[in-house]
Amino acid sequence: MEPRTNLFANETGARIGKRIFAVSQVIQASTLPRPTQELVQLRASQINGCGFCVDIHGKDAAAAGESAARLNLVAAWRHSTVFTGAERAALALAEEGTRIIDGHGGVSDRTWDQVREHYDEDQAVALVALVAMINATNRLGVILGNRGGSYEPGDLAAIAG
Repeated sequence: MEPRTNLFANETGARIGKRIFAVSQVIQASTLPRPTQELVQLRASQINGCGFCVDIHGKDAAAAGESAARLNLVAAWRHSTVFTGAERAALALAEEGTRIIDGHGGVSDRTWDQVREHYDEDQAVALVALVAMINATNRLGVILGNRGGSYEPGDLAAIAG
């Protein structure tokens, strides 16, 4: 299946895509650890079935030195020993923030308390924005029919124009 449209091939899509990318750059520049950012984006993308974003965040994380064991266990993080308490809190937030309707109330107080135990105010805000933005990006990718498999690590800036 070919993508339904190229978001960056028209003026409106390019303007939207560049603004989404600009928000991602603010999040990347925050003190939220970069490995945590990639793990969160990978997990939300797995849940949403966005092969394009799974491809991007899995490959970028690997290129940045993330281990194959940790990448392979992101989908089963609760049943693994390779994630820190802070990463577990971030992954729980990613899942609950992605599956809002399934949680019948959004993110639980327990998860939020764990996030605040491990992250300061700026990092928590960056984490919440990251979950929101990857979910928006996943929806664009899935709706437009973007497929994973051909991404080269580090090419996200070029894709975003």
